[in-house]
Amino acid sequence: MPMKDIFSWNTILSGYVENELLDEAKRVFHEMPVKNVVSWTTILSGYVKNGLMDEATGIFHDMPCRDSISWEIMILGCNQNGDTEEALRFFIEATRECEKLSTYVFACVLSTCADIAAFELGNQIHGRVVKGGIEFNCDVGNALVSLYCRCGNINEAYEVFERIEDKDVISWNTIITGYARHGFGQEALHHFESMKSNLTNLQCHTGLIDKGKHYFYSMSQDHGIVPNIWHYTCLIDLLGRAGRLDEAQTLMKSMSFEPNAATWGTLLGACRIHGNIELGEKSPKMLFYLEPWNSSMYVRLSNLYAASGRWEDVKKTRSRMKGKGLCIRTGYSWVEVLNKIHKFSVGDFTHPDSESICAFLDELDLRMKEDVYVPATKSVLRDVEEEEKQHILKYHSERLAVAYGIMKIQSGRPVRVFKNLRVCEDCHTAIKHIAKITGRLIILRDANRFHHFEGGVKNCGDYW
Repeated sequence: MPMKDIFSWNTILSGYVENELLDEAKRVFHEMPVKNVVSWTTILSGYVKNGLMDEATGIFHDMPCRDSISWEIMILGCNQNGDTEEALRFFIEATRECEKLSTYVFACVLSTCADIAAFELGNQIHGRVVKGGIEFNCDVGNALVSLYCRCGNINEAYEVFERIEDKDVISWNTIITGYARHGFGQEALHHFESMKSNLTNLQCHTGLIDKGKHYFYSMSQDHGIVPNIWHYTCLIDLLGRAGRLDEAQTLMKSMSFEPNAATWGTLLGACRIHGNIELGEKSPKMLFYLEPWNSSMYVRLSNLYAASGRWEDVKKTRSRMKGKGLCIRTGYSWVEVLNKIHKFSVGDFTHPDSESICAFLDELDLRMKEDVYVPATKSVLRDVEEEEKQHILKYHSERLAVAYGIMKIQSGRPVRVFKNLRVCEDCHTAIKHIAKITGRLIILRDANRFHHFEGGVKNCGDYW
């Protein structure tokens, strides 16, 4: 082709990028006598597709002219490559530079806010969604429902859900799961009746035992659905949390297939809650056979021994973990204050406001004991004196985050705290007292579910 116009150059460039031939694409791009926004955007997408975000950022900043597509490529690229903070930064800049971004980008960024529990930023983006007239879009609506469910505002989640025009199965599943995780079993059931879908998993954290069993057996009797391993595991979880361990074990033995690691782990977790060592010791043998690399199973067994004061067995279990090169996950909690995430771990005094946080916790501790709070020292999984156990409990990560949230978040607004692991029994009780004493609504999301504390009442009925 003796004379190549810009369209021809861009076609060749696009072909190389689409076929992931980045070196050839780079050569063509540098040979181009004239480049337009399409040329720049195409080579930018080539770097992003190959995960070369530093180079992509350089290209992006060199672009003489950027359009909405260029911004979207950077936002989605950062997000797909795990750099959520950079993705949000590009999005904020894009909203200042571009008149309009696609609904897909809004859905993606809202999902990112949900993942990292950035409630305030997500709420601000919701405002832009409303102004842009795309709130009723199913993908955007689903992302908003997920955001509010996962950040502890179930009422707002429901309002958004109601406004979605063409609800799909994701819409229904998100709101039902949201109600279930927040402990509102009746609302979850109401939406299930509207959708007529599988509900067994939703019973596990609300204490609705009889209804959970009813739906489990209704699957095969009324709907012709043969329960699989996951359905059985959910019902075992339900029975185990309620302390009906013998019934849970009988159900597991009745299965027509072998229990998997999740099933055994569920039973072990229930034994930990209710202190049943005899049954609890049966699970690890199968767990270590099925998933010898799974450190959480060793931790559960160690915790079971610790709660029963069997410290030699704790040492043996942890020594076994160390011998296999397994590590214990570090627990941490975080709270969002003025669009900034503040993270805490147990006994962590590195925060700039640590001194005032500890002083506030000391004050709360005295007021809680006046409110008949008794520390559940069995939650401390270390062989130390009773006084030391109480000291350790006071500075658990969730309590540090709750205290900081109460100190910094305006009175009358909920305090939303998030934890990467399960909340311990003592903190669950302590936060109930803190909510009552301070008159604050405290919403705690742990690895399993949401816990709402207000006026000394817990929405979860102590199913923690």
